[in-house]
Amino acid sequence: MSSTLLCRRDLRFLLYDWLDVTRLTERPRYAEHSRETFDAVLELAERVATEHFAPHNRAADLAEPTFDGRRVRLIPEVKAALDVFAETGLLASSLDESVGGMQLPHTVAAACFAWFQAANVGTSAYPFLTLGNANLLLAHGSAEQIDTWVRPMVQGRFFGTMCLSEPQAGSSLADITTRAEPQDDGTYRLHGTKMWISGGDHELAENIVHLVLAKIPGGPPGVKGISLFVVPKVLVGPDGALGARNDVALVGLNHKMGYRGTTNTLLSFGDGAHRPHGRPGAVGHLVGEPHQGLAQMFHMMNEARIGVGAGATALGYTGYLKSLEYARQRPQGRPLAGKDPGVPQMPIIGHPDVRRMLLAQKSYVEGALALVLYCGRLLDEQKTAPQPAERDRARLLLDVLTPITKSWPAQWCLAANDLAIQVHGGAGYTRDHDVEQHWRDNRLNPIHEGTHGIQALDLLGRKVTMRDGAGLALLVETIGDTVRRAGTLEGEAAQLAGQLGAAVDRVTAVTRRLWAGGDPEVALANASLYLEAVGHVVIAWMWLEQLLAVEAAGGAGGDAASGDADLHAGKRQAARYFFRYELPRTGPQFDLLASLDRTTLEMRDDWF
Repeated sequence: MSSTLLCRRDLRFLLYDWLDVTRLTERPRYAEHSRETFDAVLELAERVATEHFAPHNRAADLAEPTFDGRRVRLIPEVKAALDVFAETGLLASSLDESVGGMQLPHTVAAACFAWFQAANVGTSAYPFLTLGNANLLLAHGSAEQIDTWVRPMVQGRFFGTMCLSEPQAGSSLADITTRAEPQDDGTYRLHGTKMWISGGDHELAENIVHLVLAKIPGGPPGVKGISLFVVPKVLVGPDGALGARNDVALVGLNHKMGYRGTTNTLLSFGDGAHRPHGRPGAVGHLVGEPHQGLAQMFHMMNEARIGVGAGATALGYTGYLKSLEYARQRPQGRPLAGKDPGVPQMPIIGHPDVRRMLLAQKSYVEGALALVLYCGRLLDEQKTAPQPAERDRARLLLDVLTPITKSWPAQWCLAANDLAIQVHGGAGYTRDHDVEQHWRDNRLNPIHEGTHGIQALDLLGRKVTMRDGAGLALLVETIGDTVRRAGTLEGEAAQLAGQLGAAVDRVTAVTRRLWAGGDPEVALANASLYLEAVGHVVIAWMWLEQLLAVEAAGGAGGDAASGDADLHAGKRQAARYFFRYELPRTGPQFDLLASLDRTTLEMRDDWF
């Protein structure tokens, strides 16, 4: 039976026919793996997600976490699912064997995690935050910190968070006021408040490992004075045994429109609610060197941003599949050419406008999934490519693509969820169907881990200009390689390549135009429009790549031989749709950007 979470045939196509992940097994890190092990872990992920995560998705939404002043309470199915997840070892699927990991390629791990995000994004948030926390400590922590905090997280005994924002600062981290006072024993005592902390308090694990940004008194001002600390909910002794409660207190829960199964918290550090070693102050352990906290935290933030894009994609994808199933089963109306009331009603998928909405969804979610997995492949190249130059190239390209991978799915897979509701008609906005919850869950993703505006400033203000434009040049070069390969083919592939090549030329020209005057205010005034337009160009690239993979797999009768004729035909049609309906949107957008329009800059506060 086909799943309404994700399409396993699409995943197989992307992983094997397009990204050729089995070739990674030729590298030492992945030498113990094979197509068989990849298939086995993907099957495991689908089964656990389907049997243990999906069934309580609606229940966790309706019965969101509560706090009685002492304990946070969630429905019991959440912990039960997370216990099963911990037993699978999937949390550590891409980590080193030395810390208990499977050393799976990141590309395969991302495909596995997508099943859980599609099944239940609220419950899946706990292990995915934990994985990001563990990866940061593996990159920047000491051997002792890895033994003390990472190993229990890999085992599912401890969960992790990231604590950046504060009520008065929001996304402006230069304005955080949490302070970390050094102690004679080498630890620090933290005092301050952190807001919007996902997974910040619960009883789903033995301990919660908070990664907290704070400032050491006397350090540099602004972001240059930020340091990073491990602050556990419960102190841990030298032997690993749990000890006294740390001075970390839950002030209250934030109640969101979506992701309701994930606790979202206001935390107080060091207010004396608990008194470790007889006095107030949350005991913290410095990660790495002082005043390097923001750079270290970006290790987790960038991973989280790609994870947000993956979650947005999964929510859009499952909404698409559920609206597709509904459209095939729901009879309503008759063909326009013959409205004989005596003829049985037709399934609504027969109506052209419903097919339009389904095709739009397909083009968004399958294009976004390709981008997410492509970024996973870049992570694998960054870690295991034979030559340093290849690793550097993958790192630079991933840097450029990260804000797009976060924000494009968050905008357009949300649009897919909107269309899924529309396909359901009046039933779509009732709680009788999942699609309204998917929309609410996905609506948080344009804000999670940095808003669209922040990602736009990152892309246009930093990523395409860094190293004298080397990032943009590499993106253009990489897309250009796809355009050249497609241009050597006859017919439609060459035609689409011409369209994409022209769009890429516009990206280069408009970027130069925006920065030619040297005025950041003017250049960045419409950065969000730039992000959307460049994002559409990147997704068109993903579709041309998929079309080339279809042509390679379908040559010489391969469609019929593989049994994927319908899959390939659907890919061709979705690529046509994106190039005909979506890529042309970028023309007027690039025109407006090139005009250096000042409408928003010239709007005065008192005119609103």
